[in-house]
Amino acid sequence: MKLLWKLSREAIRYKYLYVVAILSTLGLTLVNLAAPKALSAMTGIVAQGVDQAALDRVGRLTLALVGLYMLRVAFRFMSNYLAHKAAWFLVGDLRTKTYDKLERMHLGYFHDKQTGDLMSRVINDTRDFELLYAHIIPESITNAVTFAGVLAVLLTINWKLALITCAPIPLILVSGVIFARRVRPYFRISQKKMGELSGKLQDNLSGIHEIQSFGREEYETERVDEKNFQHVRAMLKALKISAVFHPSVEFISALGTVLVVGFGGLLAYRESLSVEDIVAFMLYLSLFYSPVAGLANLLESMQQSMAGAERVLAILDAPYEIQDAPGARDMGRAEGRITFEHVGFSYDGGQTVLNDISFDCPPGKMLALVGPTGVGKTTLTQLISRFYEPQTGRILMDGVDIREMTVESLRRNISPVLQDAFLFNGTIAENIGYARPDADMDMIREAARAANIHEDIMAMPQGYDTPVGERGLRLSGGQKQRVAIARAILRKSPVIILDEATAAVDVETEQQIQKAIAAIAGRCTIIAIAHRLSTIRNADSILVIEEGRITERGTHEELIALGGSYARMHGIQAAAAARGGVA
Repeated sequence: MKLLWKLSREAIRYKYLYVVAILSTLGLTLVNLAAPKALSAMTGIVAQGVDQAALDRVGRLTLALVGLYMLRVAFRFMSNYLAHKAAWFLVGDLRTKTYDKLERMHLGYFHDKQTGDLMSRVINDTRDFELLYAHIIPESITNAVTFAGVLAVLLTINWKLALITCAPIPLILVSGVIFARRVRPYFRISQKKMGELSGKLQDNLSGIHEIQSFGREEYETERVDEKNFQHVRAMLKALKISAVFHPSVEFISALGTVLVVGFGGLLAYRESLSVEDIVAFMLYLSLFYSPVAGLANLLESMQQSMAGAERVLAILDAPYEIQDAPGARDMGRAEGRITFEHVGFSYDGGQTVLNDISFDCPPGKMLALVGPTGVGKTTLTQLISRFYEPQTGRILMDGVDIREMTVESLRRNISPVLQDAFLFNGTIAENIGYARPDADMDMIREAARAANIHEDIMAMPQGYDTPVGERGLRLSGGQKQRVAIARAILRKSPVIILDEATAAVDVETEQQIQKAIAAIAGRCTIIAIAHRLSTIRNADSILVIEEGRITERGTHEELIALGGSYARMHGIQAAAAARGGVA
């Protein structure tokens, strides 16, 4: 019931559609209750003998039946269509709402999640809400009203026979409760396995180049087959229980019919029940057991839809780790001063990644971060944008704690260029202009020239309208990186973060990008992560990070003179360059 209450709050916005659909359902039920009464009355008239008056009454009842059946068509249309309309609008809303919630979750939320599984929740599991609101709830209302209405009519015909009719109901209800408890866990497992299968397919299709390169097609097919049949087996276990429950309900209902026929025959033999009443009772009997028998299908559908709903609500109910504090303010356009004061951070309370990090980067200056892989350099830059929160210390922008700013205004002032540049499946112009929707083509070309990608673009057959393909697969690594740099330059944020932004380019292109960076260096703050020290030798300040701590700081010349870790890294790279390696 708690789950249903949560779901009802999502559906309340379509209450008018549901009200009309439910009223139509009630009208349909009343029509179904009235039709057998008319038929039994016609039978009674014919049983008493046919004359002109009887024929007239039969004619009027026939017209009434035609009218009832026409009403039934109208009520069924409104009941079905409006319920489906409301349900599918709800599904659409929930898909958007679930995606929006995922889009705003902190990065740590995705560490143990598969993209394919999350996609399955957004697309497949939300679809089960249509089953709930367009079928289960309307049919439950119809069945409940029909059951109550038929029972009332049967009691007026013969209360003894009506009570005999109700004898199987407790058995059906008990078996329904047992069925629901047994089958839902298997539907939960089935939904989970479907998510895992979607995740595996997403991984494999994204990594199809690696699969083919290493000849692992057969191996991956076997793994997909395993995931596929894990879902199949879970579904079959649920259906096995259903296969026992459905005929059991039918058997119990049939026993009720046998009891009614036997006891009704006895009453007719004693002439305490008329032929007209026997016909009416038998006509209503099918209506009486129909909702009871339908309970089996409704319970199965209910458990399946609830299993999907639980997976969707697990996302919608997940807390936001990163959100605006009460009274957070829009910071407008920042100057770009970045300050860390004794910042410490660890993922999920585990091993410390950053320990007592303190530094100050004035506006318009370039700060470089160097050190071995995995020491927390990228994490440090992500803390600036509040993708994560530090456990100790604080981070300031222009002297204000970033937690006192709205997340939107903070990130509006920061443009990242990541090592693995992500491009959307669109044109080059669309990808460069993504960070600034109001940019015109002149602004896009200017940014492309600054990132040294304009000439490459113009050499392509479609120029700026060239599709980049999924994740930019139609471009080289260096071209993707420069498009990402152009995107960051176009935004003209006061802070630019370069996370190994030149790692995928050749030496010549790297030098040209360095010129572009130098051109904007005085106009914005640059935080650069680099393993190739040649890219950051002109930085105003360089921090050497080892094991989560700042071990050295200074300019390139100062650190060389210090003769520590930085000087050692520089010597190794210089020696490699002398041998023809990468500088």
